[in-house]
Amino acid sequence: MVGVTGGIAAYKTVHLVRMLIKEGHDVTVVPTADALRFVGVPTWESISRNPVTTSVHEDVAQVRHVALGQRAELVIVAPATANTIAKMAAGLADDLLGTTLLATTAPVVIAPAMHTEMWRHPATQANVAALRDRGVTIAGPADGELTGGDSGPGRMLEPEDIIAQAFTAIGRSGDRAGDLAGLRVAVSAGGTREPIDPVRFLGNRSSGRQGVALALAAADRGAEVALVAAHVETRVLEDAVRHPLVRIEHAGTAAELGEAMRRESAEADVVVMAAAVADYRPAQVAEAKLTKEAGPLTRIELVENDDIVAGLAAARRPGQTIVAFAAETPADEDDLLDRTRRKRERKGVDLLVVNEVGWELGFESADNTAQVIGGRGDVLARASGSKRAVADAVWDAVIAARG
Repeated sequence: MVGVTGGIAAYKTVHLVRMLIKEGHDVTVVPTADALRFVGVPTWESISRNPVTTSVHEDVAQVRHVALGQRAELVIVAPATANTIAKMAAGLADDLLGTTLLATTAPVVIAPAMHTEMWRHPATQANVAALRDRGVTIAGPADGELTGGDSGPGRMLEPEDIIAQAFTAIGRSGDRAGDLAGLRVAVSAGGTREPIDPVRFLGNRSSGRQGVALALAAADRGAEVALVAAHVETRVLEDAVRHPLVRIEHAGTAAELGEAMRRESAEADVVVMAAAVADYRPAQVAEAKLTKEAGPLTRIELVENDDIVAGLAAARRPGQTIVAFAAETPADEDDLLDRTRRKRERKGVDLLVVNEVGWELGFESADNTAQVIGGRGDVLARASGSKRAVADAVWDAVIAARG
């Protein structure tokens, strides 16, 4: 069953329902009255192929207001507004969706969608915590562009990400169920920072979202994951912190990240270097803040950091798979692939995942586009969409490469 509440993100839920139907699932859509102001009954009925109503006073003889919940094997609420989350936490049942949620014993997954201020409000956070304590899976929200031009946490996850978390909640992940079970995985995420003085640093724009998505995808598919996070915001790590198969270690500089990855890689079957590592660091770090009073700072001498992933590849054990990431600003597609093939050979990794980046592309974005290059320089996979979708495509390529 899919519940839909009154938010603009309801248009995404149409695609979510379509995806479930195409996978062979029987889906009943239960919208709230407000939800129908965004997407109407004819759309829900044509997509789901089941009758749709918001009323507890229809189909009374079949006790519809509890029968839907009793029959459901899985309940997804997408989008889940702040109002609906509050009603769920309080146990209110003033419409068909509310009664269904109280009547079901099936796993419940909600995909919050609201403005950042509403999501961060203590009342919403308390309600979410209460639902989580009752076993409800909270899928998201994502951090990105919102209605009205705002940006921040509160955007509903993409349909494929919601479905992945929903299937995990009921103990399966479609065709990928448990295909990484028994593997130990080490993943790096985020961006390193090289201090200039106690205030300033050399860094990059990586948010860590792609690395965290890789860690979560691996864990959802059964792997034990060590996630080494370099300056990844708490909200990006929320789902990883709660996942029972993910263990998080924090790092700051390239040297710290390298040390942590070498330690975690010692027992790992697969190593994925998704973090953006600084190529250089200041030759000297000032003990006190550099000020104009001490004279103009017109030059910073840099020294090269160790190539972490090349070192891991050179020291790999038999049977261990090393995956590197590369962010490029190419002139065209041919230039992108040429750079990637040279880099994969130079670093000696098994797979290299490349994505094009720019001022508004790649970094700090909810979506990504990537290609996976194999050992012979061939393109093993292309993926575009949410960072979770890209993560699953990368793991599919890893499995294929490992045979």
